[in-house]
Amino acid sequence: MKIVSSLKNKVLGFFNNRFTSRSQFKGDSNLLDENYPVEKSQAPNAITNHLLHHAYLSNAESLLELSSDITGLTPFEVEQKLAEYGYNEIDKQEKLSWYYHLWLSYKNPFNLLLTILATVSFLTDDTTGAVVIGFMVLISTVLRFVQERRSNNAADKLKEMVSTTATVIRQEIEDEEDDDTIAALEKQIAATNPAKIENHNEIPIKLLVPGDVIRLSAGDMIPSDVRILTAKDLFVSQAALTGESLPVEKYAEQKEANVKEALELQNIGFMGSNVVSGSALAVVLSTGSKTFFGALADKVIAEDVSETAFQKGVNRVSWLLIYFMLIMSPIVFLINGLTTHAWRDAALFALSVAVGLTPEMLPMIVTSTLAKGAVFMSRRKVIVKRLDAIQNFGAMNILCTDKTGTLTQDKICLEKHTDIFGNEYDDVLEYAYLNSYYQTGLKNLLDVAVLEHGNFGDIPDLVKKFHKVDEVPFDFQRRRMSVVVADENADVLICKGAVEEMLSCCKYAEHDGQVMPLTEELLERLLSVTADLNSDGLRVVAVAKKNYPIDKKNYSISDEKEMTLIGYVAFLDPPKETTQPAIEALNKLGIEVKILTGDNDLVTAKVCREVGLNVEGMLLGSDVDRYSDEELSVIAKNTTVFAKLTPAHKERIVTILREAGNVVGFMGDGINDAPALRAADIGISVDTAVDISKEAADIILLEKSLMVLEQGVEEGRKTFANMLKYIKITASSNFGNVFSVLIASAFIPFLPMLPVQLLLQNLIYDVSQTVIPFDNVDEDFIEKPQRWDPDSLRRFMIFFGPISSIFDVLTFFVMWHVFGANSPAHQTLFQSGWFVEGLLTQTLIVHMIRTKKIPFIQSTAGWPMLVMTTCAVSLGIFLPMSPVAHLLGMQALPPMYFVFLLIVIVSYMILTQSLKGFYSKRFGWQ
Repeated sequence: MKIVSSLKNKVLGFFNNRFTSRSQFKGDSNLLDENYPVEKSQAPNAITNHLLHHAYLSNAESLLELSSDITGLTPFEVEQKLAEYGYNEIDKQEKLSWYYHLWLSYKNPFNLLLTILATVSFLTDDTTGAVVIGFMVLISTVLRFVQERRSNNAADKLKEMVSTTATVIRQEIEDEEDDDTIAALEKQIAATNPAKIENHNEIPIKLLVPGDVIRLSAGDMIPSDVRILTAKDLFVSQAALTGESLPVEKYAEQKEANVKEALELQNIGFMGSNVVSGSALAVVLSTGSKTFFGALADKVIAEDVSETAFQKGVNRVSWLLIYFMLIMSPIVFLINGLTTHAWRDAALFALSVAVGLTPEMLPMIVTSTLAKGAVFMSRRKVIVKRLDAIQNFGAMNILCTDKTGTLTQDKICLEKHTDIFGNEYDDVLEYAYLNSYYQTGLKNLLDVAVLEHGNFGDIPDLVKKFHKVDEVPFDFQRRRMSVVVADENADVLICKGAVEEMLSCCKYAEHDGQVMPLTEELLERLLSVTADLNSDGLRVVAVAKKNYPIDKKNYSISDEKEMTLIGYVAFLDPPKETTQPAIEALNKLGIEVKILTGDNDLVTAKVCREVGLNVEGMLLGSDVDRYSDEELSVIAKNTTVFAKLTPAHKERIVTILREAGNVVGFMGDGINDAPALRAADIGISVDTAVDISKEAADIILLEKSLMVLEQGVEEGRKTFANMLKYIKITASSNFGNVFSVLIASAFIPFLPMLPVQLLLQNLIYDVSQTVIPFDNVDEDFIEKPQRWDPDSLRRFMIFFGPISSIFDVLTFFVMWHVFGANSPAHQTLFQSGWFVEGLLTQTLIVHMIRTKKIPFIQSTAGWPMLVMTTCAVSLGIFLPMSPVAHLLGMQALPPMYFVFLLIVIVSYMILTQSLKGFYSKRFGWQ
């Protein structure tokens, strides 16, 4: 078992390194998740002590220790600190230097064996043979190095296109007159209004250094360990670190004394957490691996090296071939040794067989195919963050997506502002304007629409009459948010949110200046008014108010009660013209579109009708809670629209659809979409999304459009198809070679092929397959989701592999009886004949197996494939009659051999095509 384990590590290690686990590519925020809550004892003492130390310092003391101030670092200071601390990155996989990568490209079984053969040739005075074999090593190494380097560089460039940024405050020029005393800094901080700081920029988070002052707002990832300097209703989700689903509030000071655990600190923000609501100004304490998160990342990654179905499938195929090699090589060695008594040659031949059966090029071909596919997809405005997500992208059969910006134009405008009975009413716009203006959370499109619509006339002057007192941030359970403003007479709590949730906390309603009780009869009338607005496709937000004494201090959710409803603001988001053709195209690709939205059901239904989406069933969030998982699974199957959902609802629905055997994609860009993005097989976001959604996604769209998604799915399926071609071809070819080598060794009194010939044949074939990423793909393969099916692959390998052995044995017979290559004296002729036949059939059969159609007539390979296979065939025919033939142990073949070769190739193709028809009807063709 130790030998097998060692072999696994050597042969498959490279492949596993190319495909990092799902969690590692889900962004830093997912390296630590609910499955790995942090234990108190896990954090290194030095890091914990550093955080505890700064938590109990004043703001000014903390800044002073970091050689910073509230206006940020100077360019010179940033440069110095970047040189000292390095990039703010957690190295999940250290970037290889070119020379070490070159060494790894050389260090594989194929090259090591060739090196042994070259050494033996040199020591036996066969200098020419050693040079030829050395040249083969050079070709193999350089080919692998160049392909992998290009693939890795392409993947890195794609990731850089969607890098997360942070809002940093830095000084533009050096300031030599700063007063860095604690008293001066305290005064400076007290006088600073974070909203009015102008010298701020968006920079990649990897460029942050300790001492940087950053802004945080709803939707932001906290990019490093930070000390909060100022905070406004700042709520942070630390679920990635603690497993706790509820957000915690952070303050500008540590309120509790003698806290011993870093995660319990109230004024420290941790890398890997994200801002749910509110805003803050913070100073960076530590970056990269020196953060609390970074110190734990290596441990958690080691625990979470989970493999996708694709990775497991490829590894299973590789292992099957390796097991064949482990069994066959000793048998071949013994048989050849006993029949030829040349044990050294038998050993070298057995080693060559072992290399021939080892899928040493599989990792490079698969990685190269995926990387090139990712580059092609980027040209369609689809950026792949995690390469093996391409397989899930192609297999996706259900797409769950939000309505806003996907079905609609994402250009929300305020269409109406009405009183409680639907009549135009300016006062409600004024209150809505104050609410949107003063809220510090993530301003969504509705807030932007209110501010743009109200930014005329006298409404902006309202801001001068009021000052902000407090804020109760939005959350997805209440589905409302409040700001408290004050004038000379009283505090006014202004609340806006979803109609049902607002009515539940209103006791009164106002109309024409008259306040009336919210009776059952009135409530029924109000719901009728909002329903009429919804049926017109308008999204309705209710606005309410409540006066409080001017001396009231802190406000909370409990103050959102017994309010007075004053009216509604209604928004229109027109459908996209491209939505209907995009949905039709996705349906043709076998992808069912389901809408998961927090919006109103009536509005969503109207939009669906306008874009031609057939709504088979509709389910509300309140109903989702009433069903068990088993019941919801049945209902979800036949439901198109899920409305009024919370983030937890979205996550649950996606999970249930996955558990039902579907490959589910989820497309979202908001804070509320992050849980569902992680729960999906394939998380899809857009480059304009909030940080937490981009980090959780596997794929980023440069344009929020179903049409772009449809184009990306096509490219993804083409990539998967080409990758599957190589795996199928390699597996079946190697499987067939097992039988051919075994038969030849048993019945022929000399080596059926020299080790150098076997290795050269393997090299030429592998080089010819490096263009598979550029091959054409049949349309019928793209038209339906393609899943990774290891059982189907194994069946394909066993079915088509032995076909080549039939013609290999026929070649043995003809070479022995017809051409007289039946003794050691004529073994060169035999070996040359099998070398050419084996290489040509192995290379040309690619055109047969790459499609279920008739090759060259119904389906033609791409020109790179045609060129490379032609070159491989030409080289195979040329070598036995070339000037270097004697160096390779070959000789020219008689003219009649090529007549026989043509018959073999044509017969092989006819038989394979016939069996393809039978196989396709019996098992299907993936």
